[in-house]
Amino acid sequence: MRRTTLEGLLAAFHAQRPVVLATDLASGEQRILEPAASEAAREVLRRDACGESEEGGRRWFLQPWNPPLRLIVVGAVHIAQPLAAMAALAEYAVTIVDPRQAFATEERFPGVALSGDWPDQALVALAPDARTAVVTLTHDPKLDDPALAAALRSPAFYVGALGSRKTHAARLERLRALGLTEEQLARIHAPVGLDVGARSPAEIAVSILAELTQRLREPGA
Repeated sequence: MRRTTLEGLLAAFHAQRPVVLATDLASGEQRILEPAASEAAREVLRRDACGESEEGGRRWFLQPWNPPLRLIVVGAVHIAQPLAAMAALAEYAVTIVDPRQAFATEERFPGVALSGDWPDQALVALAPDARTAVVTLTHDPKLDDPALAAALRSPAFYVGALGSRKTHAARLERLRALGLTEEQLARIHAPVGLDVGARSPAEIAVSILAELTQRLREPGA
């Protein structure tokens, strides 16, 4: 690999910008492709898996270089504990955001990044990108609403909120009052998680991670 190619990949990594390393299978020539370069480039980035394409009679091996997956969980509640563990197994870098120090502790979330900032401040500092999911679990509008407002104004690929349909309807009214558009509000997955009849915190965590994965991998995501 040429030094200029390596430097380009490192620059994309540090900028958290997805790119594809394309290698000519005949000559070994390498290029760095942006997602807009081709449908094949977008597909390998979406699948997080290598692939091949043909262009101008040349066969190219395509290797995705995606930014790391991140999950920001607002609310150090019971559901957050199994969700953080499961998401880590799925190779997400997890951050728990909760200013309530009694809940957001190392004992309850061993090895997980913790933020004691208020959610709106934490979201600004964490700067969700297109490889970030944000889930709010507190049931407290003072914590959930500012986090949702910040997440919906970001490129986060998934935004979910715990609560019943009735709770969500009231939440939408509050978010409209904060200036969120209908298009932005439509991005919220609520009630959060796939409808699998989950009851326990662990089952709810499974449903959340399943819906998050579905959104990440669906075509066009």
